[in-house]
Amino acid sequence: MNSCRIKNVVFDIGNVIVRWSPVEIIRLSFGEIEQPEQLAKSIFQSELWSALNKGELSELEAKVKFQEQFGFSSEHIERLFYYIKRTQILLFGSVELLKKVKSAGYNIYALTDNVVEIIDYLQSQYDFWPMFDGAIVSAEVGCLKPQSEIFHCLLNEYNLKASDSVFIDDMPHNVEGAKSLGFSVIQFQDSAQCEQELKSLGLSF
Repeated sequence: MNSCRIKNVVFDIGNVIVRWSPVEIIRLSFGEIEQPEQLAKSIFQSELWSALNKGELSELEAKVKFQEQFGFSSEHIERLFYYIKRTQILLFGSVELLKKVKSAGYNIYALTDNVVEIIDYLQSQYDFWPMFDGAIVSAEVGCLKPQSEIFHCLLNEYNLKASDSVFIDDMPHNVEGAKSLGFSVIQFQDSAQCEQELKSLGLSF
């Protein structure tokens, strides 16, 4: 692919723009329990969380179902969903990178597996969201990465070509999903590494 053709830079949100740390969320919500990693996996890799991410449940409905399924107290549920949002702090340099890419004339988009209420929270707390030329949120389209459907939602909604686009995500399977559809890809580690890889692809900013 001719790198000069890249016009669109597509960013994941969790662990690319803001931190997403399930084990930290569990420790803050439940204290120093044994095997917090296992509980984090049980919650955030559950069918319930997937349904919430796909917009099949509201946050309120999910709270009720998590309480029923896991036997959590109502206080623990409220703490859990409080920290799910409040721990999503901006990663160092990521908003600055968005600004640099945008200012250089590239189109920037968000493509995120995310919950409606979390997106609402991010939009209320931070000012980066209006910079995007468009966004695809899993809860609004009913599918998740790395399914090809969610990438096609982005391409179709904004009339983009994969060959003109680079997709940035921290998760290797999501990166591979985009790559298989013809996107250039970057597996995000930090903003400095991402900036260098964008420039290696031929972007100028």
